[in-house]
Amino acid sequence: MIGTITAGAGGPEAAIHVRNVSRDFKAGQDTIRVLHNIELDIRAGELTYLVGESGSGKTTLISIIAGILWPTEGDVRVFEQDIYDLTDTQLVEFRLANIGFIFQQYNLIPTIDAAANAAVPLLARGMKLDEARERARIMLGRLNIADQADKLPSQLSGGQQQRVAIARALVHEPRLVVCDEPTAALDARSGRRVMDLLREVAVAEGRSVIIVTHDNRIFDLADRILVLEDGRITHDGTEMPQEG
Repeated sequence: MIGTITAGAGGPEAAIHVRNVSRDFKAGQDTIRVLHNIELDIRAGELTYLVGESGSGKTTLISIIAGILWPTEGDVRVFEQDIYDLTDTQLVEFRLANIGFIFQQYNLIPTIDAAANAAVPLLARGMKLDEARERARIMLGRLNIADQADKLPSQLSGGQQQRVAIARALVHEPRLVVCDEPTAALDARSGRRVMDLLREVAVAEGRSVIIVTHDNRIFDLADRILVLEDGRITHDGTEMPQEG
């Protein structure tokens, strides 16, 4: 039987508190439990990896932490807010104010330029277009692609598109950034550069950054690695556990 551990210590420095969280999915007439009684704290200013085989529950857990997927049981507090006590409208507003998302496939809008893509969270919060674009250009500059601001996604390389996606995730200054396989589509050099940028622009400014990854090329950059097996956290440390 796989052991389960409580990951992280509580206290005032913890930004995210996950308590007794389980999640079930329906498969025809059957109910499958994909997360089992997860207990987890994530601290501010920490780069945390969620690692495990496909189907281990990583994306489900990160989705619950980010307020995208409801838990079947348990509680989630993000910056002292019990996010599943919020109404749907309040939860959307909370995510817009506090959480940035970086996806493996970038999810850029193909018909608008890089600056407009990066400005999407600001526009969603009601900021005027000119101001939002200027803020987006500043963030693109911090990521060393200000000269690509007026180009469409199809005119950008994969690495440049990923930087636009990072700019979009950070432009509204969220306190939590969640990433789903951000380096999977990149070569080793580009993947390292993306992670260096996340440490420089996100983690160094006191944000909590949680990354779902299979990419063993970047394991050494984590502050903390959590391993999930069959919906349970089985390892919490600064390095991957030794096999055997």
